[in-house]
Amino acid sequence: MGHWSSMFNGLARSFSIKKVKNSGNGVVARETAEVLAKDAKKNDMVLRSSGTVNVNGSKNFASVFSKRGQKGVNQDCCIVWEEFGCQPDMIFCGIFDGHGPWGHFVAKRVRESMPPSLLCNWQESLAQMVHDPEFDVDKKMNWFNVWKSSYLKTCASIDQELEHHRKIDAFNSGTTALSIVRQGEKIIIANVGDSRAVLGTTSDDGDLIAVQLTIDFKPNLPQEAERITQCNGRVFCLLDEPGVHRVWLPDEEVPGLAMSRAFGDYCIKDFGLISVPEVTQRNITSKDQFIVLATDGVWDVVSNQEAVEIVSSTHDRSKASKLLVDHAIQAWKKKRRGIAMDDISAICLFFD
Repeated sequence: MGHWSSMFNGLARSFSIKKVKNSGNGVVARETAEVLAKDAKKNDMVLRSSGTVNVNGSKNFASVFSKRGQKGVNQDCCIVWEEFGCQPDMIFCGIFDGHGPWGHFVAKRVRESMPPSLLCNWQESLAQMVHDPEFDVDKKMNWFNVWKSSYLKTCASIDQELEHHRKIDAFNSGTTALSIVRQGEKIIIANVGDSRAVLGTTSDDGDLIAVQLTIDFKPNLPQEAERITQCNGRVFCLLDEPGVHRVWLPDEEVPGLAMSRAFGDYCIKDFGLISVPEVTQRNITSKDQFIVLATDGVWDVVSNQEAVEIVSSTHDRSKASKLLVDHAIQAWKKKRRGIAMDDISAICLFFD
């Protein structure tokens, strides 16, 4: 009872349930969520670039770093929002990897839209439950389903709004999106694309081990390839890129996307590309030390185990993400000579 009472008290402080119920179209909910985002940024609880987030009394410490590759403007972007939605035990972390001529604009737009939209949908879901005559706070609430439903609604609305955005051309451009919400000792993970979340935890023998928490949604995964081909899209590798599977239109060798899920890219949305997230959950234990969120620029050259060992090796947590990114840069030079280095970004979220 205590956990849910605390959560609802925090909800009441951040959001008017009565207004949500009466808003109908959710306008009040969206406006309230956006105000919370502005207040959090003003109070240094939101980070949108390289740096750290460490609010006094928090159980979290987040380190963020991003480095432009050799392909032009940096199309990666990140966000960390501590005390997400005025909830003292919540934090939101998101990492976005744009592609295409407008990819950096698409990535930034999704980064700005996702947290307040998710917060809005989560609050509305809770509000509807509270106003249900059969709701009983003493009964176990299905925490995961509330968050999963909120994420599915959020991603669907973002992709729909992006398609009709007046100032961003996302027809041949898009972005991946990987985000997590930590609420107390639980984590919800939502992944659209091929960025990856990896947990650094301790084995029963006391060794540091890596646990991959997400799937890299590449076009050659059986379930992804089946969906694409059923929609008349094609999946194959170019002769000069063996092993790199891409998504193509039925009759043209475009756009050649190296992932099977993304926001934007409307030129191929009718041919198997989707923006539906895979949503999963995990309980944090005393053995879990940190989570690494990183774009494929890291995972193309660094293994999961290498990544957690690099992050764990630093005594200064504020430098953890930079250390990982710098290691990936050196790995690119050794392993991928002659290939333009990708943008490389990482978030390291530590648990006290």
